[in-house]
Amino acid sequence: MNLRATCIASAALLALVAAGPVAAQTKVDVALIGDADTFDPMVSTKDVVSIVTQHFLETLYTFDKNWQVVPLLAADMPKVSEDGTTYTIPLRQGVTFHDGSSMDSADVVASLNRWKDVASRGKAIAGQISSIEATSPAEITIKLSEPYAPLTTLLAFSNSAAVIYPQEIIAPEIKQPIGTGPYKLQAYQPDQYTQLVRFDGYTQPGAAAGERAQIPDEIRFIPVPDPNTRVEGLLSGQFDYADSLSTEVFDRIEASDVAEPVLLQAFGWPTFQVNHKKGLMTDLNIRRAVQAALPYDDMLFAAFGNEKFFQTDGAYYPEGWPWHTEEGTELYNQNDPEKAAEYLKAAGYDGKPLRILTSRQYEFHYQMAEVARMALEMAGFKVELDVVDWATLAQNRDNPDLWDIYITHSPFLPEPTLTSSLSSTSREGWANPEKEEILKRFTHESDPEARKAIYAELQRKIYDDVGMIKIGNFSAVQGKSRALSGVTPSPWPAFWNASKKQ
Repeated sequence: MNLRATCIASAALLALVAAGPVAAQTKVDVALIGDADTFDPMVSTKDVVSIVTQHFLETLYTFDKNWQVVPLLAADMPKVSEDGTTYTIPLRQGVTFHDGSSMDSADVVASLNRWKDVASRGKAIAGQISSIEATSPAEITIKLSEPYAPLTTLLAFSNSAAVIYPQEIIAPEIKQPIGTGPYKLQAYQPDQYTQLVRFDGYTQPGAAAGERAQIPDEIRFIPVPDPNTRVEGLLSGQFDYADSLSTEVFDRIEASDVAEPVLLQAFGWPTFQVNHKKGLMTDLNIRRAVQAALPYDDMLFAAFGNEKFFQTDGAYYPEGWPWHTEEGTELYNQNDPEKAAEYLKAAGYDGKPLRILTSRQYEFHYQMAEVARMALEMAGFKVELDVVDWATLAQNRDNPDLWDIYITHSPFLPEPTLTSSLSSTSREGWANPEKEEILKRFTHESDPEARKAIYAELQRKIYDDVGMIKIGNFSAVQGKSRALSGVTPSPWPAFWNASKKQ
């Protein structure tokens, strides 16, 4: 690859972003809760970033409709040594970056080395990566110091993603990414829109990954922080798709002639993430007091309003998932303020405020926080709700001085180790030695049945040590125009196969 050509292409991209949008014949408008605050998904775990960047940045692997790992930029699944420590990955040839250069193993090596240094999921396994080498122009080899069974799953995930960049743009901070995806970044106006346009040099992946047909000329992501505005825009036909809608509007959307609801059944779980690095929650008795006090039924009902949209379930994976286990769930939904008060007494609690960081852009987070505050105060806590916009929350949660609990949610993920808060290197900093030993056995083991048994131990440890606090299961509501087709319901909907009836 030519460094000068890459620099010229980067400058051209900057000019396009500054110049404004181009006209498009077929355009899909998507309303999201806010802007993607970065176009570098390596450094973000936010869904709003993954939804946008998956269209122009790609990983070695991806998931099929059954959540099985399949090749994307890789030509095949890796060849793994008998001891599980060496992964030899063949690369697709003829893949073109948006700057016109061809992808080769040097790009992949540079990108993966950056991923292990800057991405939360990369950092989690960086200590086990001995080397990443280009063993031919179309092959790389990853050597580990010990087996790590979920490696390909990490390489497939679009969140804290191991995306592939040209080696010439690799830097600690990448503001103007160059990728290989079916669309490329055309224009970005903060608080207004992100415009993607079709990349004419795109080469389709193999059949396992599915066709990325590039049907729309343009995909435009529009930040709409207010959930009611997202709904009204969907119902008026302003938006073709709207993400993260309140369950309260489901029936109204269903009755519309213009739009229809998209229900993701048993989508995921809202969580109270715990600060294990600093503050009140570093005390196990304080953590157990919070766990004992919270009334999960009331919190879920306040957040979702109808049992059609939630389940009071303590298992970290619901029935039907291979990881489902009831280990530790006797500690779920205790709703026992007297027991919580006993833990507070044992901790010598002195009335220092418990700081809960939340946002109203995900309204159900805030509704759960209000119910939690009342229950925690009944148990003897003094509580401070810090209600900020989602971008500020995402920034503040990286500073352990600013919070004791922050509220978030996650889809059910195909591999438990994709839950970044299980790692001691995560922002939450849960470094319990017994948990670390269980997690090490879990990631070393490749036999599926043995991994299930070890995962049951891990769920038990989450409850015993209050590593995090699961509130329950919930179904997510999105909305789409009745004229729009070709979008598979997903936590991270993709629009490359979207078409619209005129």
